[in-house]
Amino acid sequence: AMAGEGSTFRLRCSLLGHGQDVRGLTRGLFPEGGFVSVSRDRTARLWAPDGLNRGFTEMHCMSGHSNFVSCVCIIPPSDLYPRGLIATGGNDHNICIFTVDNTAPLYVLKGHKNTVCSLSSGKFGTLLSGSWDTTAKVWLNDRCMMTLQGHTAAIWAVKILPEQGLMLTGSADKTIKLWKAGRCERTFTGHEDCVRGLAILSEMEFLSCANDATVRRWQISGECVQVYYGHTNYIYSISVFPRCKDFVTTGEDRSLRIWKQGECAQTIRLPAQSVWCCCVLDNGDIVVGASDGIIRVFTESLERTASAEEIQAFENELAQASIDPKTGDLGDINADDLPGREHLKDPGTRDGQTRLIKDNGKVEAYQWSVSEGRWIKIGDVVGSSGATQQTSGKVLFEGKEYDYVFTIDVNENGPSYKLPYNITDDPWLTAYNFLQKNDLNPMFLDQVAKFIMDNTKGQTLLSTSNQFSDPFTGAGRYVPGSSSGSSAIPGADPFTGAGRYVPGSASNAVTPVGGVDPFTGMGAYQSAAAKAENIYFPKKDAVTFDQANPTQILGKLKELNGSAAEEHKLTEDDLIILEKLLSATCNTSAETPTAQQLQTLWRAVNWPEDIVFPALDILRLSVRHPTVNENFCSEKEHVQFIILLLKFLNPKGKQANQLLALRALCNCFVSHAGQKLMMEQRDEIMTQAIETKSGNNKNIHIALATLTLNYAVCLHKVNNVEGKAQCLSVISTVMEVVQDLEAIFRLLVALGTLISDDTNAVQLAKSLGVDSQIKKYASVSEPAKVKECCRFVLSLL
Repeated sequence: AMAGEGSTFRLRCSLLGHGQDVRGLTRGLFPEGGFVSVSRDRTARLWAPDGLNRGFTEMHCMSGHSNFVSCVCIIPPSDLYPRGLIATGGNDHNICIFTVDNTAPLYVLKGHKNTVCSLSSGKFGTLLSGSWDTTAKVWLNDRCMMTLQGHTAAIWAVKILPEQGLMLTGSADKTIKLWKAGRCERTFTGHEDCVRGLAILSEMEFLSCANDATVRRWQISGECVQVYYGHTNYIYSISVFPRCKDFVTTGEDRSLRIWKQGECAQTIRLPAQSVWCCCVLDNGDIVVGASDGIIRVFTESLERTASAEEIQAFENELAQASIDPKTGDLGDINADDLPGREHLKDPGTRDGQTRLIKDNGKVEAYQWSVSEGRWIKIGDVVGSSGATQQTSGKVLFEGKEYDYVFTIDVNENGPSYKLPYNITDDPWLTAYNFLQKNDLNPMFLDQVAKFIMDNTKGQTLLSTSNQFSDPFTGAGRYVPGSSSGSSAIPGADPFTGAGRYVPGSASNAVTPVGGVDPFTGMGAYQSAAAKAENIYFPKKDAVTFDQANPTQILGKLKELNGSAAEEHKLTEDDLIILEKLLSATCNTSAETPTAQQLQTLWRAVNWPEDIVFPALDILRLSVRHPTVNENFCSEKEHVQFIILLLKFLNPKGKQANQLLALRALCNCFVSHAGQKLMMEQRDEIMTQAIETKSGNNKNIHIALATLTLNYAVCLHKVNNVEGKAQCLSVISTVMEVVQDLEAIFRLLVALGTLISDDTNAVQLAKSLGVDSQIKKYASVSEPAKVKECCRFVLSLL
């Protein structure tokens, strides 16, 4: 029941659930009438309307981010996901994609280099993300399709316009940009501060809100047609009512404002400093999220309005929450109790002692210097609006949010420097980076770090998550012991590894560390293990596909050349050139391949895909030759080369091409140039290659397993955590579908090589459940190598 004109919004319900600030809201598609919220508590929650009363029920609590979750949007239904998907962006730089019925992410999109603070979805599964790294990215399913570059500061807001291909971005550089097909078509200027939110009115018009406390209405053509005033502080979010031009805004002035016919028709105050986000449901109700972690829903409908008791409770809460503005900016420091400048007449008692004083309502920090016998000013305290563990970063520095931004004066007459700081940061690291960035004397390190700790009331020591959290990554997700029976230190993260802090604590071996064989993980005296020597891993060299029958390959090439279209046909000379290349690279002649031969080969591998396979086979054999490897994999040529091979990995393409492209990639690893290229393009290549697993072709599976093995060989030499993680996840995924024992054997060798001498990789493999996946191969009778290799791997796990 939509209410009539001039009616008032009243509280419908207050929803508790999030442990910290609610930073993002979006109306859901499923269940109908529901919505999704995200929070600094690192979770996303799906809420469904409660059939019986006026409230909502939390259906799911989704987690996948290792830091605050900042934004959320719904990806519309597709054939594959008829209920749509939920996308969330976080301070861990990632975007997690969830289905509506699972609490763990379906997949994670990585690519941004800083907080992802805005998301918007379009047609056909496209997703637009905005980040503090100053870029916006366009994603299709799980791949980044393009990056929009042009803003000079954080992108706080993004929207895809319903019309195909138009995208809007709003930034801390105070501008809004309109993009078409990845290019900036127009820049909208007018806001005087950081643009924080965008909302679409129609194909031709949109709204923006900003830290300058105004809302602006724009036409796509570029002009600003109206400015709306009303808020007294930053406006964080804006949302439009369905089927009309009225809208709602929320901001740092503790209010939600409802705008009708261009006027602010109603202001609702909330008992929280920052009202971060809002969304409008299909029935016109407004959902609001704030820094107190509570979600509140307001309605015009009388039958959905809260009971008299609930409304009274809400008003009482509001009455008590009127915060004294004098102390609002100083966190827990009460400015009224601070002494004045006369306090600096008393000498300090020890070097480095700090003292806060109030001067003309400003709080300044001083530090005692024994050598100079005086108090030296080390900064003005400009803490955030009550930045305690409960509230959160409001202070903007270079367009990004921080809990505190301190002003540091290093010497009395020099310039002052801004030092941004978050409660979750390490004070020493922050101090170190601050001194580096500003070219200041590293001698100040202790002073600056101590200044930070003193002025944040030791809040650095508090963990921001309810579970254990790793002091470096802030990751509270992996708690060995909750998920596995390992005896590692609680709170250790498999990437930083407990074994490094307390040697031997994570190892279940009874033998002293010195007596452990690095390959088997067994003590030297365990005779059963000593009998079988591990000849399988860690593998030191790449495995290649060398088997060749030049006569057959050339015969097929000539036959297909006969039926090729004119523009593709090779001349007799070309065929002789390719024959020479084959004999040069298959060691039947001592000649070195020539540039002319390689140009001819390049023409041949660009044949149409139904006839290209013999040419691909020549490429597969010749890329083992150092000259050819250098030519195709060097800085100049490699882009074309990789694009070509990735094109053939398309699972919808011909299987012969998939197979030969995989084998060619494997053979690239023989030379340094090839290895370097393979490692640089690892993410792309692995992502594409894994798609070929679906074909159930045993030769393709063996080639895919070999490619993974060659990556494992390279990754064993360099400690690249992401690379190993990706490789482990590929092994685990491919194991699920592969039947062929040769492919299994190669995956086992890859697995053994990856986890040898690396406790982190072992932890990660366990957390992926690889050990239970491979157990069955320990009893394979033939070939014996599968069983033996499997047992060696299990002994490490």
